[in-house]
Amino acid sequence: MTDDDGEGEQIRLTMSATPHLLRVARLTAAGLASRLGFSFDQIEDVKIAVDELCFALVGTKGRDGSLTLVYRLQADRLVIEGTGDFPDAGAGLTASDLSTRILSAVVDEHEVNELDGTVRFRLTKRRTATP
Repeated sequence: MTDDDGEGEQIRLTMSATPHLLRVARLTAAGLASRLGFSFDQIEDVKIAVDELCFALVGTKGRDGSLTLVYRLQADRLVIEGTGDFPDAGAGLTASDLSTRILSAVVDEHEVNELDGTVRFRLTKRRTATP
């Protein structure tokens, strides 16, 4: 699918908000990062970030509702946005200090927030040249 604004392809993935399905989100991110020419280490960084952010929304036991991820492929970056559609939106939203430090180390930009009862995350990973 192509964005209406001409900024590359967009892939949307919606799944139950259960921890065992987070692997699907991770593998999708890895495949798309590979397609963009990311190095092995950069792909691993994306997988770690997706795992951390999805887990912050879903938690260890999962939640009622669904998790939707939108992957935006741009020339030099991968932007991933996640939205939780949960009846108990915001309850138990957990982005620990450790997760925040990990995310700061592996992606260029990241955020987790709740607005009007909807929990969201966004991350950006830029492709860098490998030596």
